[in-house]
Amino acid sequence: MEAGRVTDLEVKPGAGKRKVSFQFDMRAYSMIGALIVIWVFFAIMNETFLTPRNLSNLFLQMSVTSVLAIGMVLVIVSGQIDLSIGSLVGLTGGIAAILNVWFHWSAVPVIIATIVLGALIGLWQGWWVAYRAVPAFIVTLGGMLIFRGILTGITDSQTVAPLTVDFKAIGQGYILPWFGYMMAAVGVLIMAFLTIRQRQARVKYGFEVAGMGLTSAKLIGYAVLIMGFAYVMNQYQGIPIPIIIVIVLALVFTFIAKNTVFGRQVYAIGGNTEAAVLSGINSKKRILFVFVLCNTLAAVAGLILTARVNAATVGAGNMYELDAIAACVIGGTSLMGGIGTIPGALIGGLVMASLDNGMSIMNIDSFWQLIVKGSILIIAVWFDIYSRSQKKLG
Repeated sequence: MEAGRVTDLEVKPGAGKRKVSFQFDMRAYSMIGALIVIWVFFAIMNETFLTPRNLSNLFLQMSVTSVLAIGMVLVIVSGQIDLSIGSLVGLTGGIAAILNVWFHWSAVPVIIATIVLGALIGLWQGWWVAYRAVPAFIVTLGGMLIFRGILTGITDSQTVAPLTVDFKAIGQGYILPWFGYMMAAVGVLIMAFLTIRQRQARVKYGFEVAGMGLTSAKLIGYAVLIMGFAYVMNQYQGIPIPIIIVIVLALVFTFIAKNTVFGRQVYAIGGNTEAAVLSGINSKKRILFVFVLCNTLAAVAGLILTARVNAATVGAGNMYELDAIAACVIGGTSLMGGIGTIPGALIGGLVMASLDNGMSIMNIDSFWQLIVKGSILIIAVWFDIYSRSQKKLG
């Protein structure tokens, strides 16, 4: 039996009973295991780590990185990279704060204008990469410097604050407990419906599926996690609005990546660009759109960060691009392109945030946090290279 596979009994139409293999993402499960170990360790070292208040702060801390990682997954999967999103978070957040504080715009037009700006910047960067063949590394490295310079210029190196109450709600608000439970229940029902429907479709067309016992166990496990999350968050102030934004974006972009022609073509381009082009895929348009999506999400992250800290500063978003890339890689996205999932990136982001949060409440020096995060990133990339080499040998 190959690593990363388990077997379960299942019946295929017209085939009689026989054993078939059911595959699962070993990398994702190993990251979940690592996350559990990290949480148990910090809980033993400091009893406040698993309190509802600290867990709420933990999820808030990971929200900006998670939004960036969702967009970064598509960029890396397509075989590209974006080093500008940290500076773009600062720039879009700064412009949003200027519109809100200096020009007295209300939250809704500020949000619309900021998201449109992010999309336009993505269109500009994507055009250089896709239609002028300038390497993404160079384009986005230049963008990183340009956006940081513009932010410094338009703010005159000043902190722009305070924001209006409606704007702050984007990053500091919580939903009511009863509404949180209702959303969790609806999420469980939708997940169960989609899982069963997908399983029936695979059985109908003769594809391999997990046994009903394993499927039921997974559904129960996911339901417990979802309802447990809502319960723990409601023990403090409720589910934070930034986390709701992350969940919605994750669901939408997971659907795009897995269930649309565009998503499949992006994976094909990253897996083998020449083969994708020869098969009729317009790789230039797909890469352009990938950057538009990524930079639009960077604008969303800029809104969340600015609202959460109630201010825009010239240092906002600094080094966030590296956190987003690290979250993707730790979650199983290959820097070679063609491989990666959004749920995996979210797990990677949660691992990084847990390390930051846990070491902070233990009063560990900040330089150790950088050393640990850097070491984990190197190990994650090595594991990806090792896994690929083993598959080739196999």
